[in-house]
Amino acid sequence: MAHVERPLSPHLQIYRWPITMVLSILHRITGIGLGLGTLLLTWWLAAAAAGPDYYAFVHGVIASWLGRLILFGFTWALFLHLCNGIRHLFWDMGYGYRIPVANRTARWALIASVLLTLLAWILAYALR
Repeated sequence: MAHVERPLSPHLQIYRWPITMVLSILHRITGIGLGLGTLLLTWWLAAAAAGPDYYAFVHGVIASWLGRLILFGFTWALFLHLCNGIRHLFWDMGYGYRIPVANRTARWALIASVLLTLLAWILAYALR
């Protein structure tokens, strides 16, 4: 039996992830993040129902720099999941399967999620 030389898999420094693959992975990660963020929202609502002292504690945690960073990430996850979900709706209708279109809409979803997140936070601080 002769030994057959098989090609090696591309190394991580050579292989370039397609934007559609990155967005697919991010869609799954943001879905998990939104589930965890919903637990944070539930904790905040339960604290509001528990009384002013516990609510003040939870508000202090959420208003800290780490809490705001988590909320910022939650907001971005929400908008990325929304924008990518809209892409999936168009796919369900049979549009946007061609590779150039899929790549373009993936970039649009990423850009739109960042812009919507920044807009939401700017409006939140402006309307305080």
